[in-house]
Amino acid sequence: MTTTLITGISSLVTNDEAQGSGPLGLLAEAAVVLDGDRIAWVGPASRAPAADTAHDAGGRAALPGFVDSHAHLVFAGDRTAEFNARMSGQPYRAGGIRTTVAATRAATDAALDANVARLVREALLQGTTVLECKSGYGLTVEDEARALRIAARHTPETTYLGAHVVAPEYADDPAGYVDLVTGPMLDACAPHARWVDAFCERGAFDADQARAVLTAGAARGLTPRLHANQLGHGPGVRLAVELGAASADHCTHLDDADVAALASSATVATLLPGAEFSTRAAYPDARRLLDAGATVALSTDCNPGSSFTTSMPFCIAVAVREMGMTPDEAVHAATAGGARALRRTDVGRIAPGARADLVLLDAPSHVHLAYRPGVPLVSAVWRGGVREV
Repeated sequence: MTTTLITGISSLVTNDEAQGSGPLGLLAEAAVVLDGDRIAWVGPASRAPAADTAHDAGGRAALPGFVDSHAHLVFAGDRTAEFNARMSGQPYRAGGIRTTVAATRAATDAALDANVARLVREALLQGTTVLECKSGYGLTVEDEARALRIAARHTPETTYLGAHVVAPEYADDPAGYVDLVTGPMLDACAPHARWVDAFCERGAFDADQARAVLTAGAARGLTPRLHANQLGHGPGVRLAVELGAASADHCTHLDDADVAALASSATVATLLPGAEFSTRAAYPDARRLLDAGATVALSTDCNPGSSFTTSMPFCIAVAVREMGMTPDEAVHAATAGGARALRRTDVGRIAPGARADLVLLDAPSHVHLAYRPGVPLVSAVWRGGVREV
């Protein structure tokens, strides 16, 4: 394998306090050696070992690749009209998902795969090297299984979300749909998924239904995660903690008991500011969660209805401006936090043995991700030791 020395890094985010200062493990005037798909060495540039090839970062900042732990990429169709209506004063409701279901069912495998590939590439160009991808826009046994097969071509982090909303055919029989999701649909989907998820919300699934879906998935070897407390206060967060879910996602409306439950558990609070931005809803209070000791992740929630963005830098900037996070906290949440939400120790950090995912910015500091919102700062991306951008 070929080793590569990246030197001339003005400021390096390692997310490893043993490597540098503060929670971000910041190193000034740093260098990194990549060996195949792993990081072999991290330290001051003045002490860097020799390598087969070298890359001069030219005084740019470097950080781990972003880890986007919540995305819905297997879909077809367009919901511009819905977005336009919201921006004209109409409230967001979960029922809009059914519009995408109809378009996705009608799409070919090739069209769906091409759309996922386009969005994964778009995310990579903005520094995302790991992303999770859910099903949830098919809502039949065949369509959910094919969504996961397509997603698995692009990421190992695939999530079975048959319980996104009740399928239109079961509008008058939600209990029958839960039986389908926990029975034949799960049988078809479990071989292609790592995770199981449900939308625990008014207009989707209540706590008992969500519990049935997650426990059935867990019995088939899938680890739970849960859409929780997006549209209002509810039981989702505490259900996620009760079931040992890897993450409770959205966490927009929390009471003190919800915050305490997250802070005392291993369940990550994954915040999705793109959804609030695109629905004009109240933003989650990240400051409250962080001060309580909860682990926070930031993700895009990329989907065609309520958050059509693949940009983690955008989410970082919004989190800093609107959610009470410092730039350091937001960058940590978008890298190490996402890795925790996916229960990964090989990504979200730059340290010997970690996967060689690294992003260079056209800026001297990671703070520019929030300081210069909307500016395309990513100048180079290595994913698994391969320079992709």
